[in-house]
Amino acid sequence: MRAGVSRQTVSRVLNDHPEVAAGTKARVLQSLDELGYRMNNAARALGTRHSRTIGILASDALEYGPSRSIAAIESSARAAGYWVSAAFAEASDAEAVVEAVDHLIAQGVEGIVAVAPHAGTLHTVDALRVGVPVLTLHSAGHGVHGFSVDQVAGARLAAAALADAGHRHIAHLAGPSDWLEAESRAEGWAAELAQRGLEPALAVEGDWTARSGNDAAAAILASGATGVFSANDQMALGLLGGLYEAGVSVPADISVVGFDDIPDAAYYWPPLTTVRQDFDELARRAVATLTGGTSEEPAGDAPVLPTLVRRSSIAPPPQHPARRRPSS
Repeated sequence: MRAGVSRQTVSRVLNDHPEVAAGTKARVLQSLDELGYRMNNAARALGTRHSRTIGILASDALEYGPSRSIAAIESSARAAGYWVSAAFAEASDAEAVVEAVDHLIAQGVEGIVAVAPHAGTLHTVDALRVGVPVLTLHSAGHGVHGFSVDQVAGARLAAAALADAGHRHIAHLAGPSDWLEAESRAEGWAAELAQRGLEPALAVEGDWTARSGNDAAAAILASGATGVFSANDQMALGLLGGLYEAGVSVPADISVVGFDDIPDAAYYWPPLTTVRQDFDELARRAVATLTGGTSEEPAGDAPVLPTLVRRSSIAPPPQHPARRRPSS
């Protein structure tokens, strides 16, 4: 052998056997690199009975949070030497969710990460007994084995930023009521205002899209709110447009805070103050749990804490409430 070791030793190196000396492992890996060797997980699975594959069950994959998490899971899994197999199912269709899980099990996955932002998906997944570990993401702390960013804490950061700037009439542009994270963000907004003795100005439901944010502008203006917490950045973008069309200046007349810190948020006008979620850390924790080599049932971890990203969409409230531009 090129590295001066037996085939058995090479096999042990490839399978991360703990009893291989560090120097020997380094020589083998260097030789494999020089030879252009690439691991074939399919062939390896035949010999080890381990597929080194993680399943992803997902719905609403086009939304920013789930799509970022799916990409982050794939990246973390690849770094750990694992493949990813994905199956998608309509969140409201319990039968489709079960079929998607069965599809993943048929691929020989060693564990499943369910990106489960809806209560229905979460309940279906929690009731499954499939013989491999199943973890959930985007379940807002609900579920038996959930990993999540602390949505309530993030919403409180957003509401606190507005209140600290002097706003006393703070509205909430909420996400869809069937999303667990939307529910938790609304809860955090209300809790922060209650702790400060402030009455909520208004809560209006959107659907995560910029259009719904634009449509909400009139109701928010009518409420007399001087500050708005939008449950995601896309709705905040639409709200900024609706306020501009009404002749209202942000942040001179109304301040706006978003949630997610999407890459475009820094380039909105004005640049959007928002709450950042660490999707990479969320995925890293989930993948590490599934690939950690433990035979114990995985347990939920402490939530990942979000952070507030301050930009220029917040200012002290105006002396007079914002008014809509008169119709021409």
